[in-house]
Amino acid sequence: MTARSFSFLVNPSSGGGAAPGAVVPVARLLREAGATVDVTYSPGPHAMVGLVDQAVARGDVVVSVGGDGMLSSLAGPVADRDGTLGMVPAGRGNDFARMLGLPEEPEALAQVLLEGTVRSIDLLAVTGVAPGRRLVAGSVYAGVDARAAEIVDRATWLPRSLQYPYAALRSLATYHPGHYRVSVDGVEHEYAAATVVVANSAYYGSGMKIAPAASVEDGTLDVVVIEAASRIALMRSLPKVYDGAHVQLPEVTVLTGTRVEVRGTSRTPIPTGADGEPLGPLPGLDAAPAVVEVLPGALPILC
Repeated sequence: MTARSFSFLVNPSSGGGAAPGAVVPVARLLREAGATVDVTYSPGPHAMVGLVDQAVARGDVVVSVGGDGMLSSLAGPVADRDGTLGMVPAGRGNDFARMLGLPEEPEALAQVLLEGTVRSIDLLAVTGVAPGRRLVAGSVYAGVDARAAEIVDRATWLPRSLQYPYAALRSLATYHPGHYRVSVDGVEHEYAAATVVVANSAYYGSGMKIAPAASVEDGTLDVVVIEAASRIALMRSLPKVYDGAHVQLPEVTVLTGTRVEVRGTSRTPIPTGADGEPLGPLPGLDAAPAVVEVLPGALPILC
């Protein structure tokens, strides 16, 4: 079997600066095994597409070194060019790596990259929020969780293990419910809600099992709506999200489909995000909706 070759693209700021250190032992193990390894520190999103072009043209596996945001930024370009993606998880959340069951130890990660199976997994295509179309690996969300993601980015003074719980509680303490209109495969629903999550992966927010039934290979979106409740009630139910037990609560609705349209309004514009990165405000009730569609089997990935 021909040895694989790899182009590592590293986000140096991921994990509070942990990514550059994470790449070194994995790259060394791959080279010792006879693989060709190129390592590039990300010069910014606009240059990433050119780097993916070059890597795929050489026949390299493109390896994302960073967190979920870095992975999501590479997933679309790699899928569009019929390349293969690998991962060295080195962010704060690493939720997509958790979904795929990837190990954390350098030796085990190197083994996955050298000998792992290529799986074709689903992606999400998002339009109507940020300009153009964006491909997303894990989930798209609008509401209190997008606000929490904004807080996480400012909570670098806390230990990594506390950043997401702190941000979740802080966002719940100040949230105002929104009026959402959610259409799933043409069937429209209305909710007064804290958040709407359109999920490909079960996990987000550093281990929260927001969509416990989600699969990255079933060609289906899981839509989780957490309806409006008191701030105290939402805070008390937060621990249930870590094992997926929240879906049994009466204020939680789970829908499934392949195309989801979302719009909404609140006291202030409702923020949206995807895989830890902000997308922009959710379109209002009178505007064209944000649209999320599943792309079955779009991304070959080593795991």
